[in-house]
Amino acid sequence: MRLILTALIFLGGLFFLITGIGFLIDPVTNGHEFGVEATNSTGLAAIRADMTAFFVVAAACMMIGAWFRNGTILLVPAALFGIALLGRTVSVFADGTTEGFWLPMTVEAVCTVVLLVASRVLPHRGS
Repeated sequence: MRLILTALIFLGGLFFLITGIGFLIDPVTNGHEFGVEATNSTGLAAIRADMTAFFVVAAACMMIGAWFRNGTILLVPAALFGIALLGRTVSVFADGTTEGFWLPMTVEAVCTVVLLVASRVLPHRGS
């Protein structure tokens, strides 16, 4: 089970790393795919910086945690995805939904649960 779990997390990390690099290279196209549009260069910089940071940090922690079988570091992406899920849940009630709104919420929920389970299953190591 640990092997499957770590492989799944590592592959997910690769996917999120590619997503993060995509925001760095082409924030307009990737932002549009996520429903985010910039009206000026400040907005482009925000998309490029914030989305890249979110996905690259999550990806790096997932890949490092899976590779070294370290449950502690997996708490970082679990928190990132959990907080993102909280934000989307608030938006459901505050703003309503659009077509396809549930897919990112499902991805964030699954990632949060899988990462928390893996954090419990894998050993915790200090620095």
